[in-house]
Amino acid sequence: QVQLVESGGGLVQPGGSLKLSCAASGFMFSAFGMLWYRQPVGKERELVAGVSGPGGGTTYADSVKGRATISRDNDKNTVSLQIDSLKPEDTALYYCAKGRGPLYASIRPGGVDYWGNGTLVIVSA
Repeated sequence: QVQLVESGGGLVQPGGSLKLSCAASGFMFSAFGMLWYRQPVGKERELVAGVSGPGGGTTYADSVKGRATISRDNDKNTVSLQIDSLKPEDTALYYCAKGRGPLYASIRPGGVDYWGNGTLVIVSA
């Protein structure tokens, strides 16, 4: 069965950096777009970044563009998200997600079919 396990969350000071990782199993990893979403407390879940199956295509939310880098290792079935210059508004539960197909389809509403349990990122002094 599909499993997505996030790691790397924690407490970080404003201006710091954090790298989140997601270990995937149970499907042909390289064939699917992979995404990171986040959900701040009391707000809706939002797309942060996505990467295509082969890894050559990426997309980012405007809120993290220029500060975030999504990458994947198809040999290790992992997808990572690094965010630099962290701000308090980056505080959220971050989720790894498997797309239903290519990246362009995975970022559409209903484009995700599996979610991890999330890893908490708190940006605070």
